[in-house]
Amino acid sequence: MPDQMRFSAAISTRQAAGEAVKDLIRQIKAEGGDDSLDLALLFLSPHHRLAVADIVAELRTTLQPGLLLGCTGEGVIGRGHEIEHEPAISLIAAHLPQIELAPFTLRSMAWDSLLSDPAVFRHHLAVPKRPKLFIVLADPFTTPMEAVLGAFNQAFPGVPLSGGMASGSARAGGNALILNEQVINNGGVGVALAGPVDIDVVVSQGCRPIGRPHTVTQAEGNTVLSLDGTPPLLHLQNLLQELADEDRELLRSGLFVGRAINSVQHTLGRGDFLIRSVMGIDQENGALVIGDTISDGERIQFHVRDAGTAAEDLEMMLAPQLFFDPPSGGFLFTCNGRGTRLYERPNGDVTTIQNIIGNIDLAGFFCAGEIGPIGQQNFLHGHTASLVLFRPEISDN
Repeated sequence: MPDQMRFSAAISTRQAAGEAVKDLIRQIKAEGGDDSLDLALLFLSPHHRLAVADIVAELRTTLQPGLLLGCTGEGVIGRGHEIEHEPAISLIAAHLPQIELAPFTLRSMAWDSLLSDPAVFRHHLAVPKRPKLFIVLADPFTTPMEAVLGAFNQAFPGVPLSGGMASGSARAGGNALILNEQVINNGGVGVALAGPVDIDVVVSQGCRPIGRPHTVTQAEGNTVLSLDGTPPLLHLQNLLQELADEDRELLRSGLFVGRAINSVQHTLGRGDFLIRSVMGIDQENGALVIGDTISDGERIQFHVRDAGTAAEDLEMMLAPQLFFDPPSGGFLFTCNGRGTRLYERPNGDVTTIQNIIGNIDLAGFFCAGEIGPIGQQNFLHGHTASLVLFRPEISDN
């Protein structure tokens, strides 16, 4: 019988860290998933931040994964559950026969030299010649993720990258990043995968555009001063007059803008934007403040989101998976603005995933920014779910 790819996921809501890690190990062993582990991903709620080193030591001693990667998250995901606002730890362990794993760190003191030259970046990562996927977990306070993704896109064109920004802390140094026995609080950690594996990265944004696209005619930093030559507030006021009552009500719960990925594209629709929050509106000059820097000449469009749109978009993105055998396992990196902040019920995203592709072993966390590809480029997203699915590579023979 050939050696097969397999995943085993576990989740524990025990309040004491020692009891939680024993619970995780028991679950993994019960599934027979403790034999020859090549990769394990660990996600912890901030309640366990001070015990991370002890948790890591126990897992590495008992389960002996070839590579352990992880971080803290505002909430964690595993085995069909999304756990928010309470102590929780999620673990997924994988046996990946013939898959090459190349771990790396991205430390914050070396950004200038690391990101300026693709050759330097490739040398630092020391990854296989033909990587099929990167997983990156990073600290949002110390990582210029847009620049980091630019370096990945330039050095490894067309290779998908997924992951997320650690969450659960409101200050620099408060998050934990894990790479084997190392526990660090800045920069990023990651792994490159290469070899006989088929990987799908599904990015579901969950927002829908309203109104029409506009061109940014004046911007400073993250402030849009003019759209199509007039203040953004005027466009928003006009849009409000045109909207149906349902969409007008959604705007009261939050306004978003989509930055067009390709501003010269003639027709823009769902999936053609990077979603960003509107942080505020200056009533005096009508300017719009968004959660990202923006430049003159870009095209943006106002967006709304709701649970129905998010679920519908995720279902649509997952529909092609029905043409293939069920995945062996997966990782889910979802926005901390989703979960019960978006859905009226718990387990919103994992329930949709299970309804489409079945009860696969899955783990992940709620991120302060999600990473995933659109087309051939990798981006930092907001209000998005980035799902990685693994299958054994189908031989041509």
